[in-house]
Amino acid sequence: MYIVHEEIEKYAAAHSSPESALLQKLHRDTYAHVLHARMLSGHLQGNMLSVFAQMLRPQRILEIGTFTGYSAICLAQGLAENGLLYTIDANEELESMVRKYIIEAGMENQIKFLIGDAMRLIPTLNEVFDLVFIDADKINYSNYYDLIFDKVRKGGFIIADNVLWYGKVLDKNDKDTQAIKDYNEKIQKDIRVSNTLLPLRDGLMIAQKM
Repeated sequence: MYIVHEEIEKYAAAHSSPESALLQKLHRDTYAHVLHARMLSGHLQGNMLSVFAQMLRPQRILEIGTFTGYSAICLAQGLAENGLLYTIDANEELESMVRKYIIEAGMENQIKFLIGDAMRLIPTLNEVFDLVFIDADKINYSNYYDLIFDKVRKGGFIIADNVLWYGKVLDKNDKDTQAIKDYNEKIQKDIRVSNTLLPLRDGLMIAQKM
């Protein structure tokens, strides 16, 4: 389901900087060989994440939910010198693919890929993050937010993907949809952040820690 009209999205993509050859290859590889390929961030959202990171120039980024590594590579393009991105995913089956593309991108020293349960791994990270990107199981969005909040510096950003959930936030109440709606309400009511819900692709909730 397109939140923005499909032809408008195509027009926007046609008038945005194109994907690199590597990202095009990763995009094709994902759609050819991986189930639920639409989970990939893709061209427009990847561009936005890259631009956002380049404006922020973060020293430390945390990504919760790697999938095939597209968004991690985009975010890492904006890292400050000697910066580091941690990305966590529970799917061991995609590990070799992710590591392959991280190496092809020349980012093996910038991206630290962790396999396992994010709820257990996040407390072990002794870092202060400038930027966190949440794009994992929807049920735990609020739990991830609570886990990482104190690890984000003042002025840092927490971005959550899929917060429109293909438009279902307007009229559905299944388990995942309710979790997303609860997350959106949680951020809206949190006086510790300034937030904007951006209707790009499937929706990005951008929260800045005050």
